[in-house]
Amino acid sequence: MTGSLPPAFLEKMKTILEEEFSGFIASYEAERLYGLRVNELKLSAQQWKELSPFGGQTRPIPWTSGAGMYVKEGVRPGKHPHYHAGLYYIQEPSAMAPVELLDVLPGQRVLDLCAAPGGKSTQIAAKLQGRGVLVTNDNAKERTKALAKNVELAGVRNAIICNEEPSRLVETFRGWFDRILVDAPCSGEGMFRKDESMIAEWEKHSVEQCSSMQRTILRDAAAMLAPGGKLVYSTCTFSPEENEAQIAALLAERPDFEVAAIEPRWGWKPGRPDLAGCSGLLEGERLRSIEGTARLWPHHIEGEGHYAALLCRKGGAAKENALASGEAPDAEVGRRLKRKDAKPAGKQPHKPGKGRGGADKGKQAGLQDDDAVEIWRANAESIVQGALAWESRVIAYGARIYIQPPGVPPLDGLRIVRPGWYVGEGIRGRLEPSQPLAMGLKREEAVRSINWSSADERTLRYLKGETVFAEDMDIAVQGDASPKGYVLVCADGYPIGWGKYADGMLKNMLPAGWRWM
Repeated sequence: MTGSLPPAFLEKMKTILEEEFSGFIASYEAERLYGLRVNELKLSAQQWKELSPFGGQTRPIPWTSGAGMYVKEGVRPGKHPHYHAGLYYIQEPSAMAPVELLDVLPGQRVLDLCAAPGGKSTQIAAKLQGRGVLVTNDNAKERTKALAKNVELAGVRNAIICNEEPSRLVETFRGWFDRILVDAPCSGEGMFRKDESMIAEWEKHSVEQCSSMQRTILRDAAAMLAPGGKLVYSTCTFSPEENEAQIAALLAERPDFEVAAIEPRWGWKPGRPDLAGCSGLLEGERLRSIEGTARLWPHHIEGEGHYAALLCRKGGAAKENALASGEAPDAEVGRRLKRKDAKPAGKQPHKPGKGRGGADKGKQAGLQDDDAVEIWRANAESIVQGALAWESRVIAYGARIYIQPPGVPPLDGLRIVRPGWYVGEGIRGRLEPSQPLAMGLKREEAVRSINWSSADERTLRYLKGETVFAEDMDIAVQGDASPKGYVLVCADGYPIGWGKYADGMLKNMLPAGWRWM
């Protein structure tokens, strides 16, 4: 494919790489590498390898903590029921590096600022293990659809999904996050081998345009990081203007930020402050510290081109587990948390659904927010064991019911796609459980469940949206519950959706957008 690379790009790479240029160009003719990351919210990497029919056809990606795997070309993990159970995410190997560098711990407050389509958000969620808060955001409305779907498919319970400009988030979350990932929109030079359409995008969107946008995004991100917190800035481009120069600009503006050196392992190479004109902004040790950022070159690693920088904000240690203990970030939020199951305080003009105002079936039917919350309280434990004991806030927008992790500040005025875990709708006095609720459960939490092998033809029929026949004895029930009602449908023990069982028939509740096409 080297013949399709832009001449201006080739000349730039010759200047940067010098004697390494020929090896770099040769990498474009090498076989592409494919990867997946096991969803450790649901199972361990070893459990997945033992369960999956292609688990033995993988090998570990060295810079991941064990969940990242190279898969052979020709393996089609997206065409297996385990994909629909959210057991893994198909992800380019180098793209797994930024979250590994972020060092996320359970209980922390984490922001994924430029998140769509959601691969890194689901990786962060696995690190959090259901504790703390993940705020995942993208400013492009259309891209948040894929973001929400991937977060929900992974079974994430503690995410808030936003559709905002970073500057608007600063008003709500200034100095609030323990960890922030800025996987910045960029010119995409590192993706040319993976996706040749990126070449046309590179020629359309200049490095200068991207650099200006990145500087603003990074400045806003820095404003939301708590003292003692960590921020990873990453791109999939080789351009120094989009990489080292961005870090130099932030360090020049923010003396309370410093580079935490990344160990150059696995073929990773040091940052190149000499390439980006950084000496005009910084000098001495601050300038040299940019060598502690990392360049992932495709001729040195098994992966595509990336850049990553790990930054720390000086000051008191970030509250590692504040949210795990239910601690609120300030007195006002503390007062709101005492109003358990209350609606969000204040006016919230940007509701989940269709942008500013939202699609609201409940409102159309005359159902009020408080009614939906009461429907949840009255019916949740007939579907999910222990649902009312979850340490979270129940909120509703019309008929739609969400579980929000504790400690989240008021979201008034923000464009919110999901204010929490979407668990169902209150419709005419009944609770209809949602697909995201199913994906976030373990089989043993459901009052009723049915389990088929992933190889069973009934699994495929269910995933295609068909009604499936069953018998009372096929339904596993908890306590003295009747088999009749909402049933959690599982493949190899992992949820794939809901069915409604009665008289030997399991009515398929899988939404159209979740079906195997």
